[in-house]
Amino acid sequence: MDLPCPLCNQHELVPFYRDPRREYLRCGHCQLISVPAHYHLSEAMERHEYDLHINSPEDEGYRHFLNRLLEPMNATLPPGSSGLDFGSGPGPTLSLMFKQAGHRVSIYDKFYAPDSTVFEQPYDFITATEVVEHLQQPITELERLWHCLKPGGVLGIMTKLALDRERFAHWHYKNDLTHISFFSRESFEWLSLHWEADLQFIANDVILLHKPTS
Repeated sequence: MDLPCPLCNQHELVPFYRDPRREYLRCGHCQLISVPAHYHLSEAMERHEYDLHINSPEDEGYRHFLNRLLEPMNATLPPGSSGLDFGSGPGPTLSLMFKQAGHRVSIYDKFYAPDSTVFEQPYDFITATEVVEHLQQPITELERLWHCLKPGGVLGIMTKLALDRERFAHWHYKNDLTHISFFSRESFEWLSLHWEADLQFIANDVILLHKPTS
């Protein structure tokens, strides 16, 4: 298909899988699996789905989930670091956890905290938990975040990683219609080469990208 990949912009998209609701294309260059634009939800429908999410700082299970990213990131950060939580959602929690750890954190969410002035300053760390799978043009948003990251800073991402076609067919993660970009290990390896970043897979769904110091 002569469509550019929404991550690497190469024209190497091929059919990967189809279910009754939509189709999925995989890039032969960076291995991102993406859903064509005509299957994307409207912003109103997307917002409605997010409004159904019940996540809050009082939810210990949710805090435990987020702690899987906070702990390895916090271990690398100097005290009092400045951060940005991108895609903070209707109940910002990770930002509060980092503040409790002694850091300063701004938040951004296109629906719930749409103050784009946060992108006008640099940060020591940026987090994006369960966000990148929702992005229509992931390279555009990721480049914006990378530009805001100070040299030596770290970008922490949580997202489930796509595997082979057989497992993808039975994967619950693809059934959420707000999920339209599915990253694999190869996708993050491409991104780390693109940015000349140090890449760490902390867990199956926890990824750290360290920006070079110069």
